[in-house]
Amino acid sequence: MSRPFRFGVNLLQPASAGEWRAKCRRAEELGYDVILVPDHLGMPAPFPALVAAAEATERPRLGTFTLNAGFWNPTLLAREVATTDALTGGRLELGLGTGYVRAEHESAGLPFGSPGERVDHLRRTVEELGRLLGSDEHRPQAAQRPRVPLLIGGNGDRMLRLSAEHAEIAAFTGARTVPGSTTGQLTPITAEELDERVARWLEFARHREEQPELNLLLQLVIGTEDREAAVQPFLELVPDLTVEQVLDLPVSLVGTPDELAEQVLARRKRYGFTYFTVLEPYMEAFAPVMARVREA
Repeated sequence: MSRPFRFGVNLLQPASAGEWRAKCRRAEELGYDVILVPDHLGMPAPFPALVAAAEATERPRLGTFTLNAGFWNPTLLAREVATTDALTGGRLELGLGTGYVRAEHESAGLPFGSPGERVDHLRRTVEELGRLLGSDEHRPQAAQRPRVPLLIGGNGDRMLRLSAEHAEIAAFTGARTVPGSTTGQLTPITAEELDERVARWLEFARHREEQPELNLLLQLVIGTEDREAAVQPFLELVPDLTVEQVLDLPVSLVGTPDELAEQVLARRKRYGFTYFTVLEPYMEAFAPVMARVREA
């Protein structure tokens, strides 16, 4: 039996208190199941933003998507997580990743490290959070027991193994960092490459009695009657791909609302994704798709 669909929106733009609460309420009105906040310099600070989102809404879960583990000391992070979960009434979902933007670490005066060092730090963070938040002696206490649900995002083998071992939600970006980029520039992976990554994760997770939820971040959502014309402006960003290949990218949804819904259903069938995240600019455009998919 497939999991029910869940849909999240990642809110990227800083705002005043009133504006922030208004867009969180709008996300709830549109039917989003999860309100999410990233962890990048220049964007809202995750934990206070989620507490404000909780005050403005009643139904949605609230999550980090995803915390840059390199910004955080695990002991201090445990305090933030427990406090935020308590103040949001047990609605928090903790998303963690290694971080991928060197320039942000340099601006913060923090070491960036090699990919292997960043994964090592993330693993230590996950294990320490489990130890601290799982203890009845830890203060403050999170509202959710035995722990706040954990999402881990990444595509490399070590990240896939880590999420298969520890996460309730395994998140796939459908993209990789451009080699040599210090600003976190991403390039999408093809449908066939994502096939291989999901299959690899399933191999790592075969021991799990209850399979984690699978999440995909959608980078592009365009409502249009002319799919080919709509993606023409994006071809210069991916010069090695044809129009047909761009339309087939797992992270892109392009078409009429009915076509967009068909594409979401196809990604569930092909990969097993039931939890989809869209970026803030596409919050309104994606809303009609959610109702169609839930009725399918």
